[in-house]
Amino acid sequence: MVKIDLRYAGGLRCAATHGPSGQTLQTDAPVDNHGRGESFSPTDLVATALGACMATIMGIAAERHEIDLRGMQIEVLKGMSADLPRRIAQLTTTIRVPLAPDHPQRALLENAALTCPVHKSLSAEIEKPVEFEWVG
Repeated sequence: MVKIDLRYAGGLRCAATHGPSGQTLQTDAPVDNHGRGESFSPTDLVATALGACMATIMGIAAERHEIDLRGMQIEVLKGMSADLPRRIAQLTTTIRVPLAPDHPQRALLENAALTCPVHKSLSAEIEKPVEFEWVG
């Protein structure tokens, strides 16, 4: 298990420390939810985790097959619910893969993204459309 220590700093801000590495990050409530929006919000981190997880799992698959994905870009757009309780309603992901559309490992790489642990862990109530743009 990985331990994450959090400290509420006041003013709707938290500091998180990653146990194994000691790295830290700050969160802030978004402007539309009483905060200043000066850092990632907790729900922004969920969107970030989704994109980073997809990239990582695609990267693992790519390394196994000696495929270079450097320069791949992932954009995640987070949409919050309009009704209560406030929650993530949609995470729309666009993955720009720096390979030709007819790449022989296309299906393998797309499947890697769609089966990443974060994507598989998110509630079925969250819409999670994913678009792949093969731009090589």
